[in-house]
Amino acid sequence: MNKNILILGKGFIGERLQKEFDCRVDGSRINCFRDADNLIKKYHPKIIINCIGITGRRNVDDCELEKDAALLANSFIPVMLAEAALRNNIKLAHISSGCIFNFDYKKDKPIKEDSRDYFFKLFYSRSKIYSETALEALSKEYNILITRIRIPLHNAKHPKNVLDKLIKYRKVIDIPNSVTYVPDFIKAVKHLIKIDARGIYNVVNKGGLRYPELMKVYQKYVPGFKYTVIDFRKLGLARTNLILSTSKLEKTGFKVRNINSVLEECVKEYLKS
Repeated sequence: MNKNILILGKGFIGERLQKEFDCRVDGSRINCFRDADNLIKKYHPKIIINCIGITGRRNVDDCELEKDAALLANSFIPVMLAEAALRNNIKLAHISSGCIFNFDYKKDKPIKEDSRDYFFKLFYSRSKIYSETALEALSKEYNILITRIRIPLHNAKHPKNVLDKLIKYRKVIDIPNSVTYVPDFIKAVKHLIKIDARGIYNVVNKGGLRYPELMKVYQKYVPGFKYTVIDFRKLGLARTNLILSTSKLEKTGFKVRNINSVLEECVKEYLKS
């Protein structure tokens, strides 16, 4: 077991990373700085990977109903962990989100890490912006890595997997979006930790996924599956639809696959799981 790495948070991403890194994971509740510092004193890691976060039981709209919990998990805990990490001279790798920007498909280019065109209409987005802004500032002086993921797509069944969600909903929007293929994300995190990367990195696959394309591949292997394409503007929901740039990640030497090139692989393995 790798005792140099400690993962905090036993959710979807935390469990996957713990399995791949073969390291310790702790799901203890953190309410204050002392709680964060005590975990470091207990495990003595060299690296903490923070996977604690709230996206809502059903979707991000639930964060509007659980503002205090979302603020603690998404905003305050990352800052407390950053302070505890720098005081103990260890690295913090924080799993952030790319769902924090405005985007105009007609005129905007893929969003780079230094963009400040924030999307404030969702409380979930605001809670992520608060912590990322603080951690980015600290990363200029301290060993802090921030990885932005977006709409996790996995090759195994899980309620947080966008494929599970789309199969359940049977209604999909048709607009390209940056997506993180979880097996590729794990490889990217390993790579970034290995090169001791600091600052913000968009960790998504190249290009944009249109959900109907994923559903077509699924339908290929499950012929009886039916779905409907709907206009996202008719949903009447505040959402961030966008494309993130992968150029900074690629410049580190990591090969980023196009999201559409992994769909066949993803669905085949998903159906075997």
